[in-house]
Amino acid sequence: MGGKTVVITGATNGIGLEAAVGLAREGARVVMVGRNPGKTTAAVADVRKRSGSATVESLICDFSSQESIRKLAGDLRARCQRIDVLVNNAGAVYPRRTLTGDRIESTFAVNHLGYFLLTHLLTDLLVKSAPARIVNVASVAHYRGTLDFDDLGFERGYQLMKAYSRSKLANVLFTRELARRLSGTGVTVNALHPGAVATGIWSTAPRWVHPLLAIAKRFMLSPEEGARGIVYLASSPEVEGTTGSYFEKDRARKPARLAEDDALAARLWSESARLVGLAPVAAAPVQS
Repeated sequence: MGGKTVVITGATNGIGLEAAVGLAREGARVVMVGRNPGKTTAAVADVRKRSGSATVESLICDFSSQESIRKLAGDLRARCQRIDVLVNNAGAVYPRRTLTGDRIESTFAVNHLGYFLLTHLLTDLLVKSAPARIVNVASVAHYRGTLDFDDLGFERGYQLMKAYSRSKLANVLFTRELARRLSGTGVTVNALHPGAVATGIWSTAPRWVHPLLAIAKRFMLSPEEGARGIVYLASSPEVEGTTGSYFEKDRARKPARLAEDDALAARLWSESARLVGLAPVAAAPVQS
């Protein structure tokens, strides 16, 4: 990947950090995006040390803020003449229903709308850089996800796993619709489940869950193992030209039935555009 520029969100720990190490080792220029400035600076130093690469840098973004995401996009456009790979990985879970400053349920805002808005703001640069790749980190939890456009934010009956699964279903639907819209541009987009990985994302889960997580983590993948799927989709020649797919263990797998609903994907796109204040963008009609 010598000479290629890779942007990774949620890159200060877990699979994002390990993916940064792996791609830097392959010779990519890696831009790590984190939320906490001190933690991000330390993560860059760690990646440089372990990868042996000096072409590792960082930018700051709080993905619960649309204003912050727009600033990140502007910073990336100012710093990068091209983006060859965008890895949408930043994510969070919330034990209780919370709203962002934009008045959107936080799990959906960070895990889905963050991907949606940043990618939209960088799409023309990715197309200009083609062949380019977009990698969306989803989850096997999307199989349990539902979409209710009358209550996307779970004003009624919020539960942590319901909200998380919905956001991950949205990731896979977004991948499908974006691949359709980018057809013929030379930009591919795929989603993956990185595996059950022992990371800190569940640290905010309710206290009663913690003993169960401690046991489960004994059987989970390490962050380094979980990151391999990201590195594979970002760099492997085996998936060159593959787009609109959902991967597990480096193999395309049939996603949930709802994740293959093109009408649902198109409606989610329109609703997402409304929630982030984008004008509707016409797309080719869905083929039946």
